[in-house]
Order: sequence, then structure tokens, then C-alpha cells
Amino acid sequence: MENDMKKIFGLSAIAALIASPAFAHHPLAGAPMETFNHGVLSGIGHPLLGFDHMFFVIAVGVAAAMIGRLASAPLGYLAGMMGGIALVANGIALPGVELVIAASLVVLGGLIASGAALRAPVVLTLFAAAGLFHGWAFGDAIAGQEAGVGGAVLVGYLLGLAVTQYAIAYLAGTMLVKGSEAIRPRLAGAVVAGVGATFMLENLEGLAFAALGLV
Repeated sequence: MENDMKKIFGLSAIAALIASPAFAHHPLAGAPMETFNHGVLSGIGHPLLGFDHMFFVIAVGVAAAMIGRLASAPLGYLAGMMGGIALVANGIALPGVELVIAASLVVLGGLIASGAALRAPVVLTLFAAAGLFHGWAFGDAIAGQEAGVGGAVLVGYLLGLAVTQYAIAYLAGTMLVKGSEAIRPRLAGAVVAGVGATFMLENLEGLAFAALGLV
């Protein structure tokens, strides 16, 4: 158990390093995306620089491995993510995106941490539904920061997003569930749920301040 906890905290430290000031900036340092390669770099950077997205994808990998579908189940999340980006492209808004994203970490992390047997239909439905909101956030980010992108740039961005998140999910499932040195999934789920609860409290605090006219 002690070694498992050390591994969990080690992964958290690596994640914190990724999100530190040295890394927490746009992959292109704020420059506009103009080529396919720019799109790929931005697609790789956005899920890595967003703690909420990264931890959810880690949980996706753990849950996928627990139901015995590590190679295929993350594709359900990616399909939902692409759907969310398509909504942004068509000017369709989703309500409470940040709150739902935080809740997705709490729910999926909590399911993993509970130790209950996960059912594939429930897990896949959660992947797709949460992916819709995570994808909307990705799409909104590129729409707000990179006005006018399209064509090869957009293809590169989507490719970077998909490959990066699939790789994170697959590696997480392999490291945290499979093998003799695997970290216990329940501990990983608890970490993800805790991260989600933190983001949820931050969002609720922001809404409360806004309602009181303090921001």
C-alpha cells in the first residue's frame, strides 16, 4: 500500500511539473496557428496543459482497463469529444460546461475508487457524455484563441487532440491496472475524484461571487 501511494503521488508530481509556469503556456507561445504542424502542436498541448482534461483521460484509461477494453473503450470518449467540437463549430452552446467537466472527474473517479464492478455500458455511456463536454471546451478554446482557423490547421489540431489523449488513456490503463507493479486502481480513482472536487468547488465559488456581484 505504501509503495502504491508513493507511485500515485509521483504521478501527481509529474502532472504538477507539466502544469508549472515553465510549461503552462500555449504550445506556440501565443503565435497564431497557420500550418498543419501548428495545429498538431496545439492539439497535443491543450489536453496536457489542462489538469481537468488530463486527469479525466487518465481515469478513462483506468476504467477501460478495468472493463477489459483498454484498446477500444477510450474511442467512445474520443467520439464524444469530436461531437463536442462539432457543436462549437456549428455555434451550439452547452450549459455549465466547466461544472460538468469537474463533475465527470468526480463521478468516474468515484466509481473507480468505490471498488464496485464496472459495467461496460455504463462506462461507455459516461465516456461519450463527458467527452461531449470536454470536446466542447477544446473547441471553444480554439474558436476563442485562434480565430479563423480551418483546413489543414483544424485537421492537425483534431489529430493532436485524439492521438495525445488516446496515448494518455492507454498508458494510464497499462501503468495503473495491468502488470505486477500496477498501482491499485482505487487509489488512482480517489486522486481523480479529488481533483474533480477541487475544480468543482472553484467553479461554484466563482458562480457565487458572480451572483453576489463581487467579480
